[in-house]
Amino acid sequence: MASSVISSAAVATVNRTPAQANMVAPFNGLKSTSAFPVTRKANNDITSIASNGGRVQCMQVWPPTGLKKFETLSYLPDLTTEQLAKEIDYLLRMKWVPCLEFELEKGWVYREHHRSPGYYDGRYWTMWKLPMFGCTQASQVLIELEEAKKAYPNSFIRIIGFDNVRQVQCISFIASKPKGV
Repeated sequence: MASSVISSAAVATVNRTPAQANMVAPFNGLKSTSAFPVTRKANNDITSIASNGGRVQCMQVWPPTGLKKFETLSYLPDLTTEQLAKEIDYLLRMKWVPCLEFELEKGWVYREHHRSPGYYDGRYWTMWKLPMFGCTQASQVLIELEEAKKAYPNSFIRIIGFDNVRQVQCISFIASKPKGV
């Protein structure tokens, strides 16, 4: 505390010319760089130059309006039945338990009822029947998927895989979306 106090007498003894009063030494961190020799290195890397010009080509990662992304694989076109079967075979090979869930309203996470940090609506979907313990073939899951589509034709349906050893959900992907979404 005592080191941060400067007497007014110490400040008043500094004599500066008008030109020196406007000059400010560069300061970076705890040590001034003016005490070190200056060496300039040519930098030909254009990615380090801050620019908003038209020469730099960047890809937009996320469109802010219109296109909703849901789960893993949602950036791909809708999966065919054969592609779904391969994904289901993968989760069965990993010894995960398949399960189907559906959502009737939105199918994505949103904020409507509460504004506190970390709270989002739409995180929890309704389970279609019980997890398919003992399931050994992708065709069994696809049959359940078709039954869920018949029961709820305008819903989002996802297939998830649970690891019953680690007690976690390991995979989740959209298997069916309503038409026009």
